[in-house]
Amino acid sequence: MVRPILSEPTVERYLPMVAEAVGPDFAAYRNHIYRVLSYALHFLGDDPRGREHIGFALVFHDVGMWADRELAYLEPSETVAERVREQHAPHLDATLVANIIHWHHKLLPFKGPDAAIVNAARKADWIDASMGTVRNGVARKDVAAIEAAIPVLGFPQILMRLAKDLRHGNRLAGLWRVLSHVYKI
Repeated sequence: MVRPILSEPTVERYLPMVAEAVGPDFAAYRNHIYRVLSYALHFLGDDPRGREHIGFALVFHDVGMWADRELAYLEPSETVAERVREQHAPHLDATLVANIIHWHHKLLPFKGPDAAIVNAARKADWIDASMGTVRNGVARKDVAAIEAAIPVLGFPQILMRLAKDLRHGNRLAGLWRVLSHVYKI
């Protein structure tokens, strides 16, 4: 059973730093972070180091879409996360934070340092990004329970709107940019 995480100190400490950039989409983005965190901690188990790194990285993992108005948002998101990490959380492993963000849309398992942590976040984001189509072993009823506890608030529609808006009305061009720059094998 996946336990919903409704609040987490690391997330709550850094989330205000992205609120202005995310703007009116903030509540939906916050809930996306908490759904992904819930799944990630289900996969990771009791690992305080992994929990803190994933919580921190998730705050910034998609923020480049809003902060830089960019659909190829991984590197801009990593840049924002690194700037905040250097100033406010130097104890966090810079490579691990960058890997969580950079590889969170990787199709196949990550095989690098701290792979268990990176893959927990990666598998978790796939569940939420696919709206439960990809479940990585999580039962449908658990996905439904997480979505009931932490409402989706139109997050998939926000992503579609951004794909259209950031490519000047051309949703197809936006989706192509995401597919060619964000998803990794």
